[in-house]
Amino acid sequence: ETTKQKKQTSIDIITTSYPSNITMTNRLLSTTTRLLSRRLLPHGRHHRTNHFSTTTTATTNDASSSKNENIFSKITFIGTGKMSQAMLSPLISQNLQTPSSITAYDVSDAALSKVETLYPGVQTATSIPEAIHNSNLIVYGVKPQNVEMVHSEIRRAKLESQGNNNEDDENEGGCVVRDDAILLSVVAGIPISNYLLGTSLTRIARSMPNTPAQIGAGITVWSCTPTTIDAHDRKRINTVLNSFGKTVFVEDENFIDMSTSISGSGPAYVFLLMEAMVDAGVHMGFSRETATTLVHHTLLGSTKFAMETGEHPAVLRNSVTSPAGTTASAIYELENGKFRTVIKDAIWACYRRSLEMGGQCSQVGPNRQTTPTMTTSSAVPGGMSGIDNGGGSGSGSGSHHPVEPPMGEMGVQSSFGNKVL
Repeated sequence: ETTKQKKQTSIDIITTSYPSNITMTNRLLSTTTRLLSRRLLPHGRHHRTNHFSTTTTATTNDASSSKNENIFSKITFIGTGKMSQAMLSPLISQNLQTPSSITAYDVSDAALSKVETLYPGVQTATSIPEAIHNSNLIVYGVKPQNVEMVHSEIRRAKLESQGNNNEDDENEGGCVVRDDAILLSVVAGIPISNYLLGTSLTRIARSMPNTPAQIGAGITVWSCTPTTIDAHDRKRINTVLNSFGKTVFVEDENFIDMSTSISGSGPAYVFLLMEAMVDAGVHMGFSRETATTLVHHTLLGSTKFAMETGEHPAVLRNSVTSPAGTTASAIYELENGKFRTVIKDAIWACYRRSLEMGGQCSQVGPNRQTTPTMTTSSAVPGGMSGIDNGGGSGSGSGSHHPVEPPMGEMGVQSSFGNKVL
């Protein structure tokens, strides 16, 4: 016991006399433990956090933020809804764009006041010409039915800008629409050709994000005019879109309408499934809170598991399904109720509606109409109407996809770099 007391006394003396040494030792041990734990993790688990590009994007942006360089000299948001704010927030928080270089316009004064409160330093404008003055990135964040109104305002502003330039005027207080301005749309269904005709601008990028972008976990499919937007500008646009998730660039714009039906509207399908599962749990006797927790983590874990393993969904489903078991009984009911068919029909219906909103032929896919129908779209300049003859050159072929399929490759931008699908 005497020996133990002496040892304890020695430890107390060292601890009291050399607190800084103890602190340094603890730090070294902590660092060593972290390094060892990383090396002991399996390769797949070590990279688990990289599935979401937000973490990697933030790291990359830290380096660029030290330079205090904006991606664009001025970014204008026309419309300040959820998608615009999903884009605006990470631009500021990740130091990609200074607040003073961002201008927002909305028809609602309350919406503009909210932007000023949430994002101090962001400029607001009372008109579209004022908002786009000297802007080299103009973001369309309005509803599809309001696109034509914005078009007309931009056309008017551009004509005034050209008139002032012709008069060689200083144009103090006037509007200048830059010739190199890029128009970036997050509006569903409206094709690039509509923006080219409606605004007289020549540099157009069209994108389809989804609502998880609001928490930095979105997926955005986008395309642009190939001859007027070069590789450097594509990189800048991609940096903006990649700030709130992952991006997929497509050469062929037709892929955007298709992606609208999968990733754009897809969260709604998942939420509907989520709602049904929660309601079933409550019906069984769980509290709504408990049922919601079970469903949330089931969907989250299943998605992460599928991403980690890279296995085909059928393989993963079979691994859960035992012969004559509980899961087999549930799958039988889903298959008997044509669960797959309903999901696929819903996706096709969404795709067709996206085409209709852009004034395009929507007679594609299974269950399409075979008789000519009259279509009217407010997205077409002047609200033009036309006869939809059931698929154009492809009608009558018996194909489930009478339109010509998109050509080219899709480049995926993520935390793993560029990939080709």
